[in-house]
Amino acid sequence: MSTISQWQLRAAFAARLSQMYGREVPAYTTLVDVSREVNEDVLRARGADAERLGSIGRVTAERHGAIRVGTPRELQQVARVFGALGMHPVGFYDLREAAASAVPVVSTAFRPIDDEELARNPFRVFTSMLTPADPRFFDADLRTRLENFLAGRELFPSELLTLADRAAAERELPEDEAERFLHLAVRAFELSPEPVDKAWYETLERISAVAADIGGVRSTHINHLTPRVLDIDELYRRMTERGIEMIDTIQGPPAWKGPDVLLRQTSFRALAEPRAMRTPDGSIIRGALRVRFGEVEARGVALTHKGRALYDELLGCVDEQASEHPSEPRGDIARAVWERYMPGSERELAIEGLAYFTYRLSPDHPRDGNPPADLDDLVREGWVRAEPIVYEDFLPRSAAGIFQSNLSGEGTRDNDRQGTAYDAAWLSGAIGRDVLDPFDLYTRQQDRSLAQVAHDLGLTGALH
Repeated sequence: MSTISQWQLRAAFAARLSQMYGREVPAYTTLVDVSREVNEDVLRARGADAERLGSIGRVTAERHGAIRVGTPRELQQVARVFGALGMHPVGFYDLREAAASAVPVVSTAFRPIDDEELARNPFRVFTSMLTPADPRFFDADLRTRLENFLAGRELFPSELLTLADRAAAERELPEDEAERFLHLAVRAFELSPEPVDKAWYETLERISAVAADIGGVRSTHINHLTPRVLDIDELYRRMTERGIEMIDTIQGPPAWKGPDVLLRQTSFRALAEPRAMRTPDGSIIRGALRVRFGEVEARGVALTHKGRALYDELLGCVDEQASEHPSEPRGDIARAVWERYMPGSERELAIEGLAYFTYRLSPDHPRDGNPPADLDDLVREGWVRAEPIVYEDFLPRSAAGIFQSNLSGEGTRDNDRQGTAYDAAWLSGAIGRDVLDPFDLYTRQQDRSLAQVAHDLGLTGALH
């Protein structure tokens, strides 16, 4: 019997999840269709340059999902499911600190980390975990009730977890077991038809709509599934033309004439979806919840620590100017700030150590003479070509902005209380596996390419 490798499982899972989500949220299918149209138009207009941050095949197939869980135990189980797909926890995101409103979660993203695996299928899932121990959101009584509720549910059947462990250990599954795994995995993220306890849900919703979505139901579900687009501003315009209500802004860096960096995101607004609700007297009524939305993203080059510090500084500058000039469009302010302070070319980003690149010998590099030992000279003289490394991760402020834009209310948060501390080390312990640092992954990728260039050119010293 033939076997299915981890990357094939990952690709199949992403495709089936997309089909399922399209059935449940038809506007998502519209989003995917418009994204494909925009990508095809950009490819025709820009040619090979449109594929500078990934082939059109990769970009078209690319998705990131988002799910929410309630406890470290559930997070461990999620890690087992995604581990079957060759996906590792990368990055720590504290959305409690990134949002002014009540978003009581900490998050990581499960994704492939190997260059080849990312090129095959870069599926990633932004995974948030509720923080019932944070007294700014939950008092002692509500915390106890919430933790008891979460302890009494089972999100993932044991058969799914057993198959997941086998796939992770053997890096493949026999075809029949792969089919069973995919069936169970997709089903685990479907919207449950089970009636929602109306009073309990509303109790949590007064604290946070996100808390209610996680702890107010007995299952989990995909909150959004995100295609990648090459021109997010054009996508926003076309979706609006089709009558789809979009959130007010595109989160992340502004549109400008220089290099795309990090990540830009937007979404259509969460839709009121019919749900069965159980009232205190036990009767079932028809209600509606707004928890799922359609996000879309445009990815740029990954920034180094120095580049991220500049990015954060520029965001602060934009915030300050926007507060001083409230009538001026924020996008115009941001564009002016970027054009004044952000390097306007990839080469400048590389020279200043602001972004990550892989370096390869140019096909038409000089065949005679001694290559210079300086990386900048190698690039300038045509020996070496610099290719931007795609940013594969997320931005806490942007994620929180998307969450906030799709909430019906801000919830409640007691800022006079001391928040409970969480960090990457805590999350690693909770998951039972290391939460990897994305900067380390990008640095290793860049350093491997530099070592290969030095070897190919016969250089004895390290390139920097």
